[in-house]
Amino acid sequence: MDMKRLHRRHALSLLGGAAAVGATGSAFAQAEPPKPAQLVVNHSGGSMGTAMRKAFFNGFEKKYGIKVVETSPVDFGKLRAMVDSGNVEWDLTEIGGQDAIRAGKANLLEKIDTKVVDRSKYPATAQNPYVFASSVYTTIMGFRNDVFKNGSQPKSWADWWDVKKFPGARSMRNHPTDNLEFALIADGVPKDKLYPIDFDRAFKKLDQIKPHITVWWSTGQQPAQLLLDKEVVLATGWNGRFYDIIKKGAPVGIEWSEGALKQGSFAIPRGAKSPYWANKMLAELAIPQQQAVYASELGYPGLNLESLNFVDPKVKPFLPTAYLDQQFWISDEWYAENGTKAAELWNAWMLKKG
Repeated sequence: MDMKRLHRRHALSLLGGAAAVGATGSAFAQAEPPKPAQLVVNHSGGSMGTAMRKAFFNGFEKKYGIKVVETSPVDFGKLRAMVDSGNVEWDLTEIGGQDAIRAGKANLLEKIDTKVVDRSKYPATAQNPYVFASSVYTTIMGFRNDVFKNGSQPKSWADWWDVKKFPGARSMRNHPTDNLEFALIADGVPKDKLYPIDFDRAFKKLDQIKPHITVWWSTGQQPAQLLLDKEVVLATGWNGRFYDIIKKGAPVGIEWSEGALKQGSFAIPRGAKSPYWANKMLAELAIPQQQAVYASELGYPGLNLESLNFVDPKVKPFLPTAYLDQQFWISDEWYAENGTKAAELWNAWMLKKG
């Protein structure tokens, strides 16, 4: 074999080797990371945890062979401490709306991998690059339907404020969120013009309804129980709490008009041990059929709008995603910046007589 032919064969051999390495490298880059033995998901616990286990976690374990370990409670301070120390115990954590905004700005969260998590069927309000909108709930009017019969209940916040036309004891939450917005809507402010909130106008309107609120509730179960016990005939509350007693036969109805929508959210802490598999869990939470199971349990649907197609027709009327056009979104961004001031003004207002 002459030297030219030998050199040519050697060159081709090198090129072939390089191509093989390139192909191997590409395949390696696209391969899934090794599966961890477990994935730690932090959430609120209680009935929510039970529903998540049924709708999402059992299926994830069966699909991937990864054990889902659940912890609680949700704690923003602990999240920050974990990330700052570099010792992150959670792969995924539930996080409140305002805290999610704060965490994103403080660089405490990993970016969601859009190649793994499909949110193409989600509304624009649920497309935050660092926060996954896992569910939606709304603060709405609940009413005794043996008092307000045949659709005679208040159908707007202006009606709620009209105590002559719609008499009876009322209950509202002891918190500025929702109430400031409801007051402004009752005073004629359009739902899409609420922010920035005009504190003076809102509290002036709240002064009118304050004497007619017999209970200011502070826990989610309270308004439903107040209606059950006939202590009030009208109460603001979270839709899932009303849904729970309605499906058990309580004489309670829901008015969806002008409800205040909020997202339940999950995020991946920055520095999480298994971010790829945490994204896989988010992908599981985005499956519409699984969201339908969760919604049927709690009345809090996911924001994949296709999930409504898989919900029992008897359940659909109790889900806020069936009435999105009638409601408005609470601005987590505004409260992240102004929530402290709103709380201070609210507490001072509550101490006032009248």
